[in-house]
Formats: sequence, C-alpha cells, structure tokens
Amino acid sequence: MADYSPDKKSGCVAMIYGGLFRQRCFWPRRSASTSSIPTHGNNGIQSINSKRRRGSDERAFLDDTNLSEYPQRNDQSPMMNGATKTPPPSYYQEQGRKVSNAPIANSKDGLSNGHQQSNGLVRASSSNVMLFGNLGNLRQPAGYGTSNPRISNSSVLDYLPMTASEMGLNSNGNYGNAYGTNGNYNAYNNNDNVKISRNNVKEKDNEEAEEDVGPLCRALSTRLDPETLKAMGNEEYKQGNFAEALAFYDRAIGLDPDMASYRSNKSAALTGLGRLLEAVFECREAIKIDPTYRRAHYRLATLCLRLGEAEKSLYHYKQSGHEADPSDISKAKNLQVYLSKCTEARKLRDWQTVIKESSSAISSGADSALQVFALKAESLLKLHRHEDADTELSKAPRFGIDDCTKFFGPVGNANLLVTRAQVDVALGRFEEAVATAQRAAQLDSTNKDVNSTLRKAQTLASARSNGNELFKASKFLDACVAYSEGLEQDSFNSVLLCNRAACRSKLGQFGKAIEDCSRALNVRPSYSKARLRRADCNAKLGRWEASAQDYEILRKEMPSDEEVGRGLLEAQAHLKKSHSEQRQTQPHGNHSKDAKSDTNLAVVKDTDHFRHFVTSPGISVVLFCNKSSDQKALVLMEQLSKRNQSLNFIKVEVEEHPQLAKSEGLNSIPVFKMYKNGSRIKEIPGTSLELLESTIKFYTTS
Repeated sequence: MADYSPDKKSGCVAMIYGGLFRQRCFWPRRSASTSSIPTHGNNGIQSINSKRRRGSDERAFLDDTNLSEYPQRNDQSPMMNGATKTPPPSYYQEQGRKVSNAPIANSKDGLSNGHQQSNGLVRASSSNVMLFGNLGNLRQPAGYGTSNPRISNSSVLDYLPMTASEMGLNSNGNYGNAYGTNGNYNAYNNNDNVKISRNNVKEKDNEEAEEDVGPLCRALSTRLDPETLKAMGNEEYKQGNFAEALAFYDRAIGLDPDMASYRSNKSAALTGLGRLLEAVFECREAIKIDPTYRRAHYRLATLCLRLGEAEKSLYHYKQSGHEADPSDISKAKNLQVYLSKCTEARKLRDWQTVIKESSSAISSGADSALQVFALKAESLLKLHRHEDADTELSKAPRFGIDDCTKFFGPVGNANLLVTRAQVDVALGRFEEAVATAQRAAQLDSTNKDVNSTLRKAQTLASARSNGNELFKASKFLDACVAYSEGLEQDSFNSVLLCNRAACRSKLGQFGKAIEDCSRALNVRPSYSKARLRRADCNAKLGRWEASAQDYEILRKEMPSDEEVGRGLLEAQAHLKKSHSEQRQTQPHGNHSKDAKSDTNLAVVKDTDHFRHFVTSPGISVVLFCNKSSDQKALVLMEQLSKRNQSLNFIKVEVEEHPQLAKSEGLNSIPVFKMYKNGSRIKEIPGTSLELLESTIKFYTTS
C-alpha cells in the first residue's frame, strides 16, 4: 500500500480495492504504557498492532466490514502510472497536542470505509463499476487540513456528478464530518481559495453518533515500516533523547513484536531513562526471541552488574562473545568477591566488614544494586548509626514495587522492604514504616523479620501518638510514661527520646532531659530539635559552655533562626562573665584545670559521660583499651593530647564499660576511634600509632 499516493489521478479503482480490501494491518489505541501489545486477529484476519496517533477519535475501519462481500481485486489488471509520493509527516510534529484528523486524506494509508452511503453506482473505469459510497476518504478534498500547497487538491469526485446523498448539507451549510469527531477543521481549496470553516460541532452521545455515522474512519496518518521507525529511534538515542527514542522503538515493536533488535534497543533507551529493571525485562524478551543475539546478552550482562547480580552478569558476558571486554568480566568477578565477603561477614555479625565490602561492591560497578544498599543500611542500623543508614538508603535508586517483585522475587523484595521499614522506624517515620512493612507482609507473610518489624512499628506509632495527645493536654508525667513504653521496644529511637526529653524539661528534670537528648544525638547527630532542647536545658542548669557549643552548631545549620541567635548571645554573655569572675578570684598562676587533667586526657566514667564528649563540637579521639595493658598506646595518647589542646582525648577501659564497647561495635582492642560533632569518622588499629598521628594532623590542618 505504500506504493500508492492520494495524489494520483488515475487508477482509482485499483487504489481503492488494493487499499481497502487488501489492507490487513491497523494500529489500535495504545495506553501510556511502554509495554508492547501482542498481535491479535479480527474476524480471521491477522493484524499487527502499533500505536495510534494521540488525540485521534478514529475507530478500526474493519470492525463492521465483511471483506467477503466485496468483489475480488484483479491482480493482473494494470494499476496506475507512477507519481511522486508525498513524504510522510514527521512523528514529532504532533506530540504534545491533539492530532487533527484532517491530514488522513493525504496519508499513504488514508483509505477507509466512509460513512456516506449511496444506492447508485459510479463508473470507475471503462470496464467495471463500484459502489460510490466506498470511495472513502477520496471524497474529501485532497488538501484537506494541511498547509502544504504542493499537495494536489484534485479529487476523483471533481469529475463525477454528485449523488443525492452528497447534496445534503448539515445545519451549518457544510459537508458532514467523515471522521465522526468533534474539532475545528479548516478546509482549503487551493484552486478557488475557498475556505470552509467548521467550528464548535457538537457531538451527540455515542449511541446516536454510531447510529448516524455508521462505520467510522480507520485510516492512519502515517505508514512507516518498523525498520524506519528503528532508525529514527536510533537517531534520537544518539542525541540523548531517550524518551523520544523509546516511543519509536515501541512503535516498531508494535508493528513487528518478534524482532529481537527492537527489544534490545528499547532496553538501551530505558537504561538511559534510569528504568533499569524494565530494561532487563526487554533484554530478556530479546534473548527469548533470539538466544544467539550477542548485543542483547551484553546489555543484559551490564545491567546485571549494575544491579548486583554478579553470577548472571558473568553468564551473559560469556554469551555475548566478542562484545564483552576482559575488563567487563573482571568487574563482574570482583563484584562476586565483594558480595561473597559481605555474606560471610553478615553471618558473623561483623557489621564493620559488611559496610566496607558493600561500599567496595557499589564502587566497583553495582551502583544500582538495591540489595547491596539495603545490606549496608542494615549494618549501620546495627551500629546505631541511624542517620548514616538513612543517608545510605536514600542513595539507592527507586524502582516500582511490581518491577522489584518481578526481578527479585516476592521473598527478596520483602527483605528489601523490611530494611526500608526498619530505617523509617529508627528515624521516627512510624506511619511510613507501618505501610512499608504491611506491603512486605503481603509478599512474604511467613517472614519473621517482616512480622516483628510490623509489630514494632505499630507499637512505636501508638506510643508516640498517645504521648503527643497527653503532652498537648499538659499531662507531662503521663506523656513521659507513654514515650517510655515505646522506648522499651526501641531504646535508641531518637524521636521518642527527644519527646521524652521535652516532658522531662517541663517537669524540671533538666539533667534527665539532657541525657535523652544526648542519646538521640548520638544516633542522629543532625537532629536539630534534640540539640536545641539540650542547649536550652544546659542553659537552665547554668552550663553555659555546653549550651554555647550546641548553639554554635545550630547557628551554622540555621543562621536565620531568631531563637538560636538569642540563646547563643545569652550563653556567650554568661560565659564571658563567668570567666571574668574566675580570673578575679583565683591567685596568679593557680588556674584550675578541667576534668581532663594536665594531659588533656579524660577517663570515661559512664556511658553518658562518653556521649557527652563524642557529641561535643569538634574532634574527639577515643582509645578503647584494657585497664592494665596497652601502655604504649596510652603514652602516645597523652603526648598527642598535650600537642593538640583543641581536641578531646578520651580513654575507655572496656572491662569497666562492656556495654559501651558492644554498642560501638568493637572487634579488637586496642583501637582508636575518631568522632567529629558526634559522627564517627575514622577507626585506626591500636598498633598503628604513626597512622594515628598522621590522621590527627590531617584533620587539624584541613
């Protein structure tokens, strides 16, 4: 049919019969989904699916037509003389707006079963006749709805007498709408410069429209073969227009769903849009069509590498043959090693190693591996680094739940959702945690972690809700009890700790309020509400130095906050006054030392004492050691403390504080840990004394 043009003046019978009675494919309406539509039959006629033009109200022109009722086309009769073909309209030009039905008369496939019917016969040639009503779109002016002056506006009807049905005009004095749609159409006759305007045509309901109009037009505004569409998609892909390229590949797949290269190219476009799981599914379809298609194997191997599937990546790299470089295979093997170490470390509950190896896996190419990000976030939660866990999980890509279930399986996706819910619980996002855990339970109802996480999220959500209601009612003691019930389920929950601190502050228990705020800041250093509350409580206890330190940090985070500004000025004023009084009352040369002694090295008395040091502004160096040994490391700490008076140097004797050693995730002693503003930044073995010195020098000079 692509060999015929509506501009030809002869051979109209052959064109009508060849176009209408032998045309066997049409493009049904597509949804917004990018998924392909399988072929289907229509009255025993094989049809090939593809996209319809957006905004079109056309219907399938074969729906109500029995092809056997029409005479067979004589394939031996001459067709028509060659004529210049009109190039098809560009695909992009109609995107983003409603496509006019008018250009259908000029398209290559613009042949339809017209709704105008006539009982008379029209002589189409010297030897045969045909039904005049079946001339279809040829009854429209050739230049209808187009601004291209080169398109011929001649029609075969210009040379034939009008029938009685054609003489009927609508209420506006214009010819009826052959497309059965509403809209504004301007028909131009280039010979007469006559403009027929059709505006504001009101359509009746669907039943009346079908009754009056009959079979509607089912013509296509363009007719491009799938290879042409693929080539157009390739051009868009090269220019980085992945969405446009995807649309072309979709249309090509609609015309020929059994071509592996179309699926593979669609996968590349989806990858460019960040839709990696959908890209995997398209590659699988391509390989299913052609198991020897090496390019599809290579693309699937690369996707599996990014998604953390090392074994599958290696398999498909091998199947891709010369498409894969040795470096590609090396990356997959390295990823395999990192993931294996992660698995072994997790079994041993060696969370520091899990964090290290998962970071290596991500940097080696698994930048979109949800299970690796979840594994790292889980390890950070185990070490009570809640804020870091949330930050790490936020770096992971966001895929749809259905796609994740299809790729990872119900059990695998449920495990990913559990980690997400656990992070939400730790950060006080209880409602989100409940919703996520419920989705995980739907996927794997027998998973113990899923059920325990769901119960925990529901319990904490209830505790916070009850506490908030009691606090609003000024029942601060009862609210404190409600929050404490929640903390029995999660003693490190920063939101419940901060809320209980507010109750204790209202009750005048400022010391306990400070303890709760410090515990909240230890797991979540950037929790501004807890820091502000601690600064206020310290000020009420006259601890102006500690109060000023917190206010200074808050001032950097919230420079325009008036409450923070006033608090800082007040704390600095009292601190200045206090220092002035001390200088006046103390004898010359007898300045007192703080609790850290002359060496500036403090010995931790309890957990709260430790939290106070490591959450203080600046850098803290902590030595975890035995009480009677590790003298060499202790001597070095004393020397460094004298040379670096601006740093906090702390010693923790693990025999005295086993719970603290456990919470900090100690695997061996002696060991140095460095903290900055409450966040752990470095861990150094106790035997690496030179490394400790160079690290301190780096952080103090940077």
